[in-house]
Amino acid sequence: MSPVINTSQLTKAYNAFKAVDDLNISVDKGEIFGLLGPNGAGKTTTVSMLCTILKPTSGSATVDGHDIVKESSKVRKSIGIVFQDPSVDDRLTGRENLLMHANLYSVPVSMQRDRIAKVLKLVELEDRADDLLRTYSGGMRRRLEIGRGLIHQPKVLFLDEPTVGLDPQTRDHIWRYIKDLKEANEITVVLTTHYMDEADRLSDRIAIMDHGKIDVLDTPQRLKETLEGDVVDIKSNDNKVLQELLATWLGFVNQRIEKDSLKVTVPNGKTVMPRIVELANQNNLYIESIVLREPNLEDVFLHYTGGSIRDDTTKELHGLSAIHRRAIR
Repeated sequence: MSPVINTSQLTKAYNAFKAVDDLNISVDKGEIFGLLGPNGAGKTTTVSMLCTILKPTSGSATVDGHDIVKESSKVRKSIGIVFQDPSVDDRLTGRENLLMHANLYSVPVSMQRDRIAKVLKLVELEDRADDLLRTYSGGMRRRLEIGRGLIHQPKVLFLDEPTVGLDPQTRDHIWRYIKDLKEANEITVVLTTHYMDEADRLSDRIAIMDHGKIDVLDTPQRLKETLEGDVVDIKSNDNKVLQELLATWLGFVNQRIEKDSLKVTVPNGKTVMPRIVELANQNNLYIESIVLREPNLEDVFLHYTGGSIRDDTTKELHGLSAIHRRAIR
């Protein structure tokens, strides 16, 4: 089976700077593909090329079998986009927003009523279809935006920060909805997010991107297994000194200080925890807490990029939305 998205040495350069550098990825039909990376990693540029907003400098890519440069109009008909920033008109009703989008994507008039009714049912907004958007909650607006992205029955749905700004309960509901949507309709989803738990829970595979290249690509579980060990979270009265002691006397090299704790990745956490406490005591350091846990996706991200996902500012993500809004005007 051919991949729905395929790139071959896809590159976007600005003079000597390569925002995307010889990118080779493939995304299968019905897959949720997560794209993570720090600010400036090339995520937005990659998605913008796949959506035909930017032309590559070199290399090639296909979406739903269509070349992103030679068949850009066919690509656009094959994709749906849900922006990070709200992009629905709150002066219109839910139904009117969907109708406007159906016209924008040239859905035949004879099909619009049935298509809109189907989408409203899909996103569970049938009873609020004729209410103004300004009366909708944040979660309801997000569901309508996802539904709007499906009105022309795309093969690929790009979700740019789909749950940003939502409360935890609503985020959980949106996550379950995206999962059910993918499974029921075999839609391929490309997800950009700065929520590690979101990427972990939703994605079938995750690509961690930095400096325009893919550092690592695999399932969330296998990515976590690449760290080969446990994570020991330590809070002491001097984490910096403790870090140096662990490196010098116990040979621990996979360490980082994050906020007020020292995180150490080791092959056998249960065995080394008493040694850490003993070494601290011998050097008059006070251990406030020490916790053993399995590696999570943020540990993986930090391991491969050296920077926290929280460094991924909204500048790049807002850029994607702004580019798309300009493109459809």
